[in-house]
Amino acid sequence: MDEQDRVAAFIAEHGLETDLAHRVLDLESEVGEIAKEVNTSTDYGHEPAAAAIATDEIGDALFALLALAETADVDADAALDEALAKYEARVESSGDAGSGR
Repeated sequence: MDEQDRVAAFIAEHGLETDLAHRVLDLESEVGEIAKEVNTSTDYGHEPAAAAIATDEIGDALFALLALAETADVDADAALDEALAKYEARVESSGDAGSGR
């Protein structure tokens, strides 16, 4: 995935290497910031139609996820292909992509 290569190059260029545990914590933090934006933009659920997320927050989460994939030596493109195949198989067998059925 070109995006994973771009993130890896940025990390190397700026000396941002770290261990797997810190990558997981960073991803959790970035996803938490997205949740906070939704909470505040909806007045904590009172106005669900007002939900909003800034694109840079999605970008931060994507960066953190791709950095995690790189640190874990996982090809993000292959992982996405695997996930899509899994969801497709679920839809074909149960009519639903979720794992709760």
